[in-house]
Amino acid sequence: MSAPESVLPRWDMTPFYPSLDSPEFAAAYAQMERMIQEMTAFVDTLDSLETNEGLRELIARQSAFSEVGGVVGSYVGCIVEADTRDTAAAARMSQIDLLFATTSQQQARITAWIGTRDIEPFLAESEANAQYSYMLRKRKTQALHQMSPAEENLASELGLTGASAWGKLRGDVESQMLVPIVLNGEAKQLPMSAIRNLVTDADREVRRTAYEAELAGWKTVETPIAAALNSIKGQVNTLTKRRHWDSPLAQSVFQNQIDQETLDAMIGAARESMPHFRRYLNAKARALGIEKLAFYDIFAPLPGESRVWEWDDATKFVAEQFHGYSARMGEFAERSFRENWTDAGPREGKVGGAFCAGVRGDESRILMNYQPAFNNVSTLAHELGHGYHNLCMSKMPILLQSSPSTLAETASIFCETVIRQAGVKAGSPADKLAILEASLQGATQIVVDITSRYLFEQSVFDARVSRELSVDEIKAAMLQAQDDTYGDALLPEARHPYMWAAKPHYYSTGSFYNYPYMFGMLFALGLYARYEQDPDSFKSMYDDLLASTGMADAATLAARFGIDTRSPEFWRASIGTIVKDIDTFEGIVG
Repeated sequence: MSAPESVLPRWDMTPFYPSLDSPEFAAAYAQMERMIQEMTAFVDTLDSLETNEGLRELIARQSAFSEVGGVVGSYVGCIVEADTRDTAAAARMSQIDLLFATTSQQQARITAWIGTRDIEPFLAESEANAQYSYMLRKRKTQALHQMSPAEENLASELGLTGASAWGKLRGDVESQMLVPIVLNGEAKQLPMSAIRNLVTDADREVRRTAYEAELAGWKTVETPIAAALNSIKGQVNTLTKRRHWDSPLAQSVFQNQIDQETLDAMIGAARESMPHFRRYLNAKARALGIEKLAFYDIFAPLPGESRVWEWDDATKFVAEQFHGYSARMGEFAERSFRENWTDAGPREGKVGGAFCAGVRGDESRILMNYQPAFNNVSTLAHELGHGYHNLCMSKMPILLQSSPSTLAETASIFCETVIRQAGVKAGSPADKLAILEASLQGATQIVVDITSRYLFEQSVFDARVSRELSVDEIKAAMLQAQDDTYGDALLPEARHPYMWAAKPHYYSTGSFYNYPYMFGMLFALGLYARYEQDPDSFKSMYDDLLASTGMADAATLAARFGIDTRSPEFWRASIGTIVKDIDTFEGIVG
């Protein structure tokens, strides 16, 4: 049962601008347009400039633009995501997308220029310049993977009516769907996000009904969503080839600041561990009193008395546990609640899932679809972890306030780990079991389900090289990926053939938005083990790591803690901490 919408907060966007039609927003928008025009004129002069002079001016101009454009884009984007039916906001977002296409073209020209210049004298000139070493050297590598300026400009312009438009279509379709369902004899029409939230209902018949309604709902829109998937993956394949990447995965690995050796070590350890996660799923089936889990049982609560986590309980618990880690983290959480940073409840027109958007400086906004269960408390901590990461980066130069998904997910999952450990220590026996189960549920999603998504996306990219895939072929690929990971722990006839439609991560030109979650969780577990060994010295080192995610690759940052990300043993050790929890859970269930 969902928490009543009336008691769940909505975010306050007025600290940024009073409204979308306010003079303050209009002035910022006009300033952003003017800065883009001025940057275009400046880029035209780059070839005539000496390298050091050009780089100094570039950094100054791009920093100034990021201060303005970042707030405008995030502000409008948040409004649209909270209500995709807001036509005025959607129209403004479309205008911003066009403007940002121009900035993308500028960036392609800037990258090409950097690729032709010797940047080392500039980096050696001062400490202030040296901090841009990783960013600029990465741009030199990117220059090797660019098409001609004319082709890059065309790709940027066509992207708005290509992959970006297809991704927007998929999001609009999901957020505006009303799915017919009969619950307790009453016929209703619910948003897809509300239908999907019913997977946590204690009544198996409700879960089964919601699952069947969800699949029926996706079937009504499978054709346009399959077209979106085919079009996006086809565009990525085409541009990958033209930009001389070996594959979309190779480009993803580079963008996520890891290497193929690290990815292979992690995925290999994950695939080795599948029998352990199947043990957990089979034990959960026994706890639920059923022979085998269906897909709609994965998120089911265990029988017995366990705590109902109302919103106020969740925020108090998260703030207390964050304080238990550090005063800085605790005060950050309290500030976010006090200043209404979170849009918490599901409703019509709102996108599903959860995210954290950095808007300005150390200020973020969080969207989620809260339900009164511990796994949603964990989601709140997860998104606040992203916000805490933004806080740590906020003192850095704005061009260095960036993070690949791998390290961004480390920050969020570390915060999940903080509250989970506290909950297990402090809760009642029923609470401890519920939290242990929620922890294993989340770990299973990140190791097992993420592996299935990774395998699925790889298979779609491979097949899409030669032709489009039919809806039936896409569904078959999804079921095969689930069979390769969940194995015999799920009923074959009750898997989820439409997970490719339900997950928005597939509908971005930033491919393989799946394995970074696994990296984040397992790296966070490794970091948490270091924290337990030496809490006092760890905290400042950890904050420094979060502040530095735009300044080094993951292997370099991990080495600060004595972690070798290319070693399978590190990933096996992190998974081993989860296996211990599986053993405990299996022992309790019997």
